[in-house]
Amino acid sequence: MPILGLVVCGAPLAARTYDLVEHARRAQWEVSVVPTPAAAAWLKPDSDISARVTGFALPQAKRLRPDAVVVCPLTFNSAGKWAIGIADNRPMSLLCEALGSGIPIVAIPMVNESLWNHPAWMGHIELLQERGVVMLDPDTGQRGAKAVRHGTGDDVSTRFDPANVVDVLAQLSRNLA
Repeated sequence: MPILGLVVCGAPLAARTYDLVEHARRAQWEVSVVPTPAAAAWLKPDSDISARVTGFALPQAKRLRPDAVVVCPLTFNSAGKWAIGIADNRPMSLLCEALGSGIPIVAIPMVNESLWNHPAWMGHIELLQERGVVMLDPDTGQRGAKAVRHGTGDDVSTRFDPANVVDVLAQLSRNLA
C-alpha cells in the first residue's frame, strides 16, 4: 500500500483532517499524519489522530518515506518556510525533502485576504507550483488555487471535499506509473 504523508498546518481546515485521512484510506493509501506545532490547537479534539487513523504514532512516521505528500491546509507561514527551504521541524523537513525528491505533492492553501495580499505570498506559491506542487482551491477543488479569497475559514472548511484531494492524488500517481 502506498504511503501518504499528510502535513497539517494550523488553520480552520485542519479540523477536517480525519475526513481527509478516511478518504485516502478508502483509496488504499496508508496515511502518516505529521502536524505542524501550530496545528495542535485545531487537532485538539483528536489529539491522538495519528495513532487512531494510521495505526502508528508520530515518532514512527519519521522513518517512513512517503510515495506522495499532501499539505492541508497550507498556511502563509508554512508556505514561506517551505518555499525558501527552512526545515526547522519534522513537517517542514518532510515538505522540503518531498519537493527535492520530485514525489507528487498536493497543497491546499488557506490564508486570509490580508495575507493573500502580502507581497511574498504569490511568489512563494508560484515557486512551489513551478517545482510541481499542485495547488487545490479548498472551496472548489480546482487546480491552481492560491488562497481562500472569500468566506470565513469555517465556511470554507465545511464546503471542503476531501475527495477532490484523493482524485488529484490518483491522477498524479497514474502519471508516475
